[in-house]
Amino acid sequence: MQIVRTILWVALLVLLLAFSFFNWRPVEVQIWDNLVLETKIPALVVTSFLLGLIPMWLVHRGSKWRLQRRISTLETSVRANAVTPAAPAASSLSPAPAAAHAHPAAEPLAPAPVDGAPVRRDDILG
Repeated sequence: MQIVRTILWVALLVLLLAFSFFNWRPVEVQIWDNLVLETKIPALVVTSFLLGLIPMWLVHRGSKWRLQRRISTLETSVRANAVTPAAPAASSLSPAPAAAHAHPAAEPLAPAPVDGAPVRRDDILG
């Protein structure tokens, strides 16, 4: 991808140089009634291009920076939530609570489908 970007920038530079070579003439730009700017055509074209490009480039960089910060914050929170501490092992010296020794079958089961109907996610999660 880097080579394509480099080729495009070189092509743009060659076109700009060719344009500058064939249009190196002075022009007068009237800004106000009493203010006239005399400049060359390529300088006027490049200045106009940069006046349009730079604000949009700054907006792009700002939004990219904001989204990168948001992504890194979300990734950090996911990593923090993904690490769950291990349950402490029950020692033989201390009595364990009765709920810890409950039979696993005592937990509620997911509802079974009736007449081949699909089970919805809301039915399982409550």
